[in-house]
Amino acid sequence: MKKSLDVLILFTLVIARVRIDTLADGVLPFRHEDVQQLVGGWWPAWSLQLLAHPETDPVSMMLIVTAFGLLGIYLIVDFLGSERQARLVHFLKLSLIYAIIVLLVFGKTWLLINLRQLRGPVSYAHDGGVIQTEITVGYFLDGLNPYVEDYVDTPMAEWGYQEYRTALYHYPYLPWTFVFSAPIYLLSQSLLGWFDERLVYLLLFALTLVLVPLIIRRPQERLIALAVIGLNPIGVVSLIFGENDPFVLAWIVLGVWLLLPPPGQTEPGRGRLLLGSAALGLACASKPTAWFLVPFWLLYLLRDHWGDRLIPPPNTWPGLVRTLWQRAWSLPVVALLVIGPWLVWSPDALYDDVWRWSSGQGESGYQIWGWGASNYVLAFGWVSDRFEYWPFIVPGAIIAIPLLILLLWRQTTRNTLGAMLNAYVVLLFVFFYVSRFMQPNYLGYMLSFLALAFTIDDDRRISDVERERSSTRLRTTG
Repeated sequence: MKKSLDVLILFTLVIARVRIDTLADGVLPFRHEDVQQLVGGWWPAWSLQLLAHPETDPVSMMLIVTAFGLLGIYLIVDFLGSERQARLVHFLKLSLIYAIIVLLVFGKTWLLINLRQLRGPVSYAHDGGVIQTEITVGYFLDGLNPYVEDYVDTPMAEWGYQEYRTALYHYPYLPWTFVFSAPIYLLSQSLLGWFDERLVYLLLFALTLVLVPLIIRRPQERLIALAVIGLNPIGVVSLIFGENDPFVLAWIVLGVWLLLPPPGQTEPGRGRLLLGSAALGLACASKPTAWFLVPFWLLYLLRDHWGDRLIPPPNTWPGLVRTLWQRAWSLPVVALLVIGPWLVWSPDALYDDVWRWSSGQGESGYQIWGWGASNYVLAFGWVSDRFEYWPFIVPGAIIAIPLLILLLWRQTTRNTLGAMLNAYVVLLFVFFYVSRFMQPNYLGYMLSFLALAFTIDDDRRISDVERERSSTRLRTTG
């Protein structure tokens, strides 16, 4: 019996993706009438009436059934394809996965973007990733500081429950989110007459999906990685409703691709290493979740100099520092170039919005929330309400710092891109689990990197490089 792991994974992901979306549709109260208004000018009324369904709207239903049809074709291609047709089968499978992603992710996101234009700015969108970020783009273009301004007289004041609107006084994301979005905002306004931040996220998500097959070399692993990242059960919800994790994901994936050598070469040149580090610098200038990757990234850049010891001999440190600077100076420079102007403009405002608010300090800190261990603090009554400050940074540091050292040591024993990304996910998960909040979208973000860590095949490349160096040493000594 033929067994293809990619079939099992894709089948599971499509089912999960559809079911999650239909459940989410149930909490959008005006969805049916808004969809009818959106498509009523060209979609026959009798067809819309026949397709009326309590779980989802007619447009979403047609996207779903078409995606399931493509899934059926995928199953047939896999079952009937032979080894002699391996390249054709792989091409067809890759194309079908892309088509399913276009329907279930890009199609659904584009639908919500258009429904938002009918219903208003606070509908069909995430508060911070879309509504607030769009406002910060406007502040930026008007020469105002988004970290100084408040959002009480903006659409943000109408979104969500009143007692949880502490973000009206804080913008918790870093500047690259609105700086990069600004030119796309201007272009969209000139061409469409409106702007939705998800246009930026769709563009960067498309870039991610193009890069994944270039990063993953083995055929079946390539299909699995593309399916998991493109149909991520939780991560794609972030894109559809407009949370900004796909924004950060794209810059890191771009950086990882740049760390790989071009075809026909065994090592990337210094230029690619600097560009890759610059991409990570942009991710770090977007959201603090990217910061946790930096130590593992720097260790990976020294894989040919560091060795398998946790701490190399002291006499090697000057050379290590010099090599690291030559390969990674673009990371801090790019991050500081983006963050620096706001840090100089109002350091207290930047610190207050990005750190003090998220840690629950100040007059309007973020609430204890999410799926992490912080719920034990609530369950045992260690605080009087969700908004009270509790020192989560203490258990976070006690657990995360030794774990970081352990993960770095583990990476030295096999310093590959897969090990780097795997360590990043482990550290990020543990830190957020013991933090004030571990949001569901963080788990989707981690799953995408875990998919890359499990499917990337740079072990073979490292082995080839080691063999080549060994043969060179033998020829030299001989």
